[in-house]
Amino acid sequence: MDTAKTETDTPVQTDEVELLSFRVGESEYSVEIMSVREIRGWTRATSLPHSPPYVRGVINLRGAVLPVVDLAMRLGLSAEEPTERNVIIVVDIGGRTVGLRVDAVSDILSIPQSQLQPPPEMSADRGHSFVRALTIVEGRMIRILDLPQVVPTASDVAA
Repeated sequence: MDTAKTETDTPVQTDEVELLSFRVGESEYSVEIMSVREIRGWTRATSLPHSPPYVRGVINLRGAVLPVVDLAMRLGLSAEEPTERNVIIVVDIGGRTVGLRVDAVSDILSIPQSQLQPPPEMSADRGHSFVRALTIVEGRMIRILDLPQVVPTASDVAA
């Protein structure tokens, strides 16, 4: 029996990126799904002296101390006091695990790389360029965060 070669005989490289989208205030953001460890309900954080204002404090995550960044404050948006409706997205960036406080998780998206657009160069401080790319999904502008820029270093969080 003679079989014809099909496109599936060669390794397929996907040109899509999978994102977890979420709301912070009136805006929608996303992070690459591979950096997300878990999503959990809001837990009151224990504050740390001398930490940046956007670090809400630390929580106990199964015996590990997890710093929690208030994403609204980190992005320079107006931040409200956390409520039980808020969510903590636990992310891992280069071996560092950090919680991101957001208002609500929206969706898991698969976006073709070709639909990602670089943000306009309008940042007053190039060192704080938190948005890596932009995309439009169903009429909604979604900002894709550059997590290494957003997440503080361990020395920034230390008391």
